[in-house]
Amino acid sequence: MKLNELSPPKGARKNRKRLGRGVGSGSGKTAARGSKGQNARAGGGVRPGFEGGQMPLQRRLPKRGFTNIFKKQFAEINLRDLARFESGSLVDAPALVRSGLISGKRDGVKLLGKGEIAYPLSIKVNRVSKNARAKIEAAGGNIEVI
Repeated sequence: MKLNELSPPKGARKNRKRLGRGVGSGSGKTAARGSKGQNARAGGGVRPGFEGGQMPLQRRLPKRGFTNIFKKQFAEINLRDLARFESGSLVDAPALVRSGLISGKRDGVKLLGKGEIAYPLSIKVNRVSKNARAKIEAAGGNIEVI
């Protein structure tokens, strides 16, 4: 069997219903909208969530929680991600963006401790976990929190 011989099984694909194409089509005249009323009009219908004047569900339910609009979003990277950098190189936000590890659209970078590092690196990040700091210093590297 070749790709150009593939086809869906019989009955799997139906033609769309073509509305308003004459009385003989079975969906002509009112085009399956019924007679008169809000839903029969062009642009008619009700907005999403409208329940005919009854208090809608999204207003019946209580509001819960709080969203901090000043929350900082940090790009998270792990020690295992730093394997692409050479020994002794400087790892900071611009270097991480160049390497494709982060997109650069966050409030800072946080270094997490998943993985191992075997050679020293000089790292400048906004936040670092205790585990990551211990592993970097054990490998002979230095870390600066900016």
